[in-house]
Amino acid sequence: MAEVRLELIEKIEGEAQVRYVYEKEQVDFAEILFLTGRGIEKILEGRDPWDALTITPRVCGICGHAHLIATVRALEECYADLKLSRKARTVRELTLAFELLQNHFKWFYLTILPLLDLEAPMRRVLEPSRILGEMIALLAGQYPHNSYAIPGGITGEITPVDLLGVRQRHRHLQKLFRRGVIDVDLELFVHCDRIEEMLKRAGDLPQAMQRILDRGWERLGRSHDRFIVFGQNDLFAAGKSIGTRLQKHLDLRYLRESAIEGSRARRVLYRGKSYETGPLARAMLLKTPLIREAHRRYGDSLFSRILARVCEIPRLLRYTEALIARIDLSEPAWIDPGPFPENAEGTGIVEAARGSLIHRLRVKEGKIASYRIVTPTQWNLGNGSRENPGIAQSALIGLHREDPAELVFKSFDVCSVCTTK
Repeated sequence: MAEVRLELIEKIEGEAQVRYVYEKEQVDFAEILFLTGRGIEKILEGRDPWDALTITPRVCGICGHAHLIATVRALEECYADLKLSRKARTVRELTLAFELLQNHFKWFYLTILPLLDLEAPMRRVLEPSRILGEMIALLAGQYPHNSYAIPGGITGEITPVDLLGVRQRHRHLQKLFRRGVIDVDLELFVHCDRIEEMLKRAGDLPQAMQRILDRGWERLGRSHDRFIVFGQNDLFAAGKSIGTRLQKHLDLRYLRESAIEGSRARRVLYRGKSYETGPLARAMLLKTPLIREAHRRYGDSLFSRILARVCEIPRLLRYTEALIARIDLSEPAWIDPGPFPENAEGTGIVEAARGSLIHRLRVKEGKIASYRIVTPTQWNLGNGSRENPGIAQSALIGLHREDPAELVFKSFDVCSVCTTK
């Protein structure tokens, strides 16, 4: 007879439950339930389009900046002819990348290491988090919940002192990465293609990955081996991948959302299939050497998923260093885009820490007629059926009772408040 167990998932952004169905000491099925919601999409209806710039960053206290950038991109798409200075584009990219970095440090040290029974000094997460928050504030005026990005650019002028402060903090952040996460040159780490080479280095990452190998967990948490990335910039490439077969062209017309019984979340599919989004998907699309090697050995497992997210840190550090160097303070911060169109539609897409984030709005007679947000957690943790389970569901099904189900679940980095808006 099947045994049913309901577990409250704690220490995540928001609240979630998992309903496990066990048959002969194995997970036969799992349902992921998000039970609370705030109705922000509904709140936006009937408002001035620019109101979204102050409301959507409050969807989440962890990745609110990603919501802001997705919103401003959706608003800007409504204009027929809008210009942005390179400075404004660069500063937006910087602040978004800084938020990704902050998320990655927090997730690794506050979520993953404790589940592996590993301890690290709290300063290894507190200091990088503080520094990254300060860098965002220097460029955006405050953090979190800023609304500095508006159609046409950014609201404030950056001073030479601000830029100097960002450079100094960035150099210190690179030192903290080497001192704590892994002691290796950033360039060497980005091009490393041997897991054994990574494991022999000093640092918390090699220790964590070795702990997974020692416990025999490296193949747990495998799912459909399908990946999707919608955001694109000088660092990330858009496209989808089934295993190692890549396809670069995506069409939002094939994206479909559906309600989930018993949950406030919505499931999202592309061409009728579930796809994993996030750092592992981005690494597979970019053909990151170390992650391709991990995938070759262990597939889309928790080992590959955890390694991919931490390996994104040095890529982001190199990317942001280049962005800082190209800021020209003489360029305008904002170029007046003119009056907002009375009737328009727009879509804004960014790569948030957990994966692809999509904002879509429709404006009618100068007011928001509809606003929809598709979050990474919808891709990764949306429920499916027994015949066609979702990404995280598939990763949980088949686990034995003694396997670390919580670690598998949290390798996707759950964000309930984003998912239920």
